[in-house]
Amino acid sequence: MYVELSVAGIPICGYYKYSWAERLVAFEFTRCNRRKPHSLIFIGGLSDGLGTVEYMADLVVALQNSEWSMLLLVLSSSYNGWGVGRLGKDIDEIAQCVQYVVIIGHSTGSQDVMHCPNPRPRYPVLDTEFEPLTRSPVNGAIIQAPVSDRENSPETMRELYCQAVTDAKRNTYKDGDTIETILPLSMTARIGYPSATAVSSRRFLSLASPGSPHQPDEDDLFSSDLNRFVPPRVDKQLLLKRMIIPNASHAPSDWDQAEPRRILVERVTEYLDEVTKTGWRF
Repeated sequence: MYVELSVAGIPICGYYKYSWAERLVAFEFTRCNRRKPHSLIFIGGLSDGLGTVEYMADLVVALQNSEWSMLLLVLSSSYNGWGVGRLGKDIDEIAQCVQYVVIIGHSTGSQDVMHCPNPRPRYPVLDTEFEPLTRSPVNGAIIQAPVSDRENSPETMRELYCQAVTDAKRNTYKDGDTIETILPLSMTARIGYPSATAVSSRRFLSLASPGSPHQPDEDDLFSSDLNRFVPPRVDKQLLLKRMIIPNASHAPSDWDQAEPRRILVERVTEYLDEVTKTGWRF
């Protein structure tokens, strides 16, 4: 089913990709005059949804005359759903959509990108009836502004944060380990999470990853203490120059971010051109 609307002045054809699943929608950013053979799948971070990451509009404009369209997935973990979401479920939902695509993950969406080509995380309590999905090969992946949620915890709330970890460990599930528990909103709001977002004990432990760095949880992929070794042959300064966009914010969308957005769009389109030429896959 198609609907026509506009986000940031860009016409959108939005269509349901998950016709067999409830409340899951994909929006394709296109001029609606022709279908394109390749798709760049965008996965937002915590609390992101339709139109919340402004630099997407720049990417849409840059891809208008290419063979690539921008596709935004609104997953069950989008908006406030992240608090009770999990990466395995994200990957299942992404797998139902992707065919010949490159995936770009913003912020916590980078965790999904990193997990997509790997075996899906299993949850002994939540996946009692899990049946593995056949996932189409992903032709490329981009991570933008990956973060360590563990290292982002406020120092001023360290005592409360540790108490939340203790409570979450003690009461992760109830009713014979069949139902997830939710941390008190009064606690998660003081830690720094949105006051209206429910966060399950399991998801909080995944983000907080108290066993790191020796036993990192599935969400803890980008903390600074996880990989301290760099082979001598690697030019660290050159590597950083390739990876970092000067003066860019986490999601370059403010009035002073025009140049970082231009560089970001340039790098993404160059990468897509390379994938188009080589058909590269994970």
